[in-house]
Amino acid sequence: MTSIDTSATTTTLVHRASEHDAWWRNAVIYQVYPRSFADASGDGIGDLPGVTSKLDHLARLGVDAVWLSPFYRSPQADAGYDVADYRDVDPLFGTLADFDEMIERAHRLGMRIIVDLVPNHTSDEHVWFQAALAADKGSPERARYIFRDGKGPEGAEPPNNWTSIFGGPAWTRIPDGQWYLHLFDTKQPDLDWTNPEVHEEMISVLRFWLDKGVDGFRVDVAHGMVKAEGLPDWAGHVSMVDGSDDGSTGAGNQGPMFDQDGVHEIYREWREVLDEYDGERILVAEAWVEPLSRLARYVRPDEMHQAFNFSYLTTLWDAGALRRVVTASLEANDAVGAPSTWVLSNHDVVRHPSRLGLSVAGSKPQGIGVGDEQPDEELGLRRARAATLLTLALPGSAYLYQGEELGLPEHTTLDDSLREDPAWARSGHTERGRDGCRVPLPWDADAPGLGFSPTGATWLPQPASWARYALSAQRGDPSSTYGMYRAALRIRRDFKLGSGSLAWVDGLPGCFAETTVAFVNGDVLVVANLGDEPIPVDPVHGLELLQASQPLVHGAPLPPDTTAWFRLPR
Repeated sequence: MTSIDTSATTTTLVHRASEHDAWWRNAVIYQVYPRSFADASGDGIGDLPGVTSKLDHLARLGVDAVWLSPFYRSPQADAGYDVADYRDVDPLFGTLADFDEMIERAHRLGMRIIVDLVPNHTSDEHVWFQAALAADKGSPERARYIFRDGKGPEGAEPPNNWTSIFGGPAWTRIPDGQWYLHLFDTKQPDLDWTNPEVHEEMISVLRFWLDKGVDGFRVDVAHGMVKAEGLPDWAGHVSMVDGSDDGSTGAGNQGPMFDQDGVHEIYREWREVLDEYDGERILVAEAWVEPLSRLARYVRPDEMHQAFNFSYLTTLWDAGALRRVVTASLEANDAVGAPSTWVLSNHDVVRHPSRLGLSVAGSKPQGIGVGDEQPDEELGLRRARAATLLTLALPGSAYLYQGEELGLPEHTTLDDSLREDPAWARSGHTERGRDGCRVPLPWDADAPGLGFSPTGATWLPQPASWARYALSAQRGDPSSTYGMYRAALRIRRDFKLGSGSLAWVDGLPGCFAETTVAFVNGDVLVVANLGDEPIPVDPVHGLELLQASQPLVHGAPLPPDTTAWFRLPR
């Protein structure tokens, strides 16, 4: 039978090993969504003391840094992404003293802390916006936000035709007749970044947290802060080809409200501030931008350090498409001297074990609920483990979303009456939203609330099936998803895969060429079988099995939907 072996192939080098040693270029960073990670107080909502109590778990897992979603003072209209006070902790999550204790513990364990920054908008309860509502038209208070007069008779129509990301109009009218812009919820008014006062305030916020010792900032809606001059109407979405040579999948936000050149001036300002501090503090862009060559502009040497690769996240479970997006990503980032930043799941998307269990594997539904197509849980987890091993073998940085090390699927049968995501209401109940990926984590299979809270309370209900995914059910089992993640992170570190190279394996046998992703990174051969038939891998030439996403006997064929790492002969 025809097989893959090291002597029968040639390789096409796409990316050379990095000579840089900055920690962020190859780090594995773990996202904590605080309200759903661990609850120490017993009220059913996760908090900072809960995070601190689980930092040993993250250290054992082997991650380099932790990114926390917002914990600032907020009315929680959008789960904390509506910030009322950028310099304080919401009592829901604890106190500034709790934050200090958490960051001190993380640093003692050798992990860095990255916090969310939300600079596109504030809460409507922020003192600035309250002052704007109380002030007159044309006042300095209103100039901090995007207030405009309306169109039509008596200004009764919105200033333009923009719509909110969450659905519905992007403008809300106030009693004196003016309108304010909110690209998201009505309770999230957009700041006006043409105003120097806004720049000064956000730099002050940066310094506040840098002085507290944070190691970086994940910047929310990093591509949205600057709008096109004149706020022109927009005709609508321009389609992009999935799997195109530039890696585009249609994941990029488009229109005059996104990816304007002026955002780069902001990040140059911020980079100068961060460079004043020791310890290589970083900026991470949440920028839904395509093509990848356009996204790479955010990580030029004098701007941000990392930008999430959403084109990769939204690529279908298809070998050719994956090879194209990886090649395009590495080439685009290499052109500006930046690492690629790989991600499969986060708090805004359906968890990848569930996406990969859909009939269109890897598609991106806007939430899954009762009445929607239900993923194949077993197949989805199998593919998710394979996708994870493929991702962690790629050179660059990688992000993990809390619970993915347990193999958690989406909660796809959550009662709609319990949904809190504003997208559910604003879309007229047509978009289920993000609650399904935000359900509290299962720590202990035998405890109430699966160990999330000492009282058993959870702000969203956990599926009963999650007991088998609990950490307590997997710890000590090397074949578990948790065991696979721990082993993979150790091997990634030992073989320096994050700072390594990538060369595609060419000349694959014709029967496997369309369904296989195979590459060499340093001393490691990575083979991912996305097809329906096993792939023989010839052990004669000294390949040593290092890790596989499913139990695999050395020399046995690689099963479908499985990734394996082999050490090349010396």
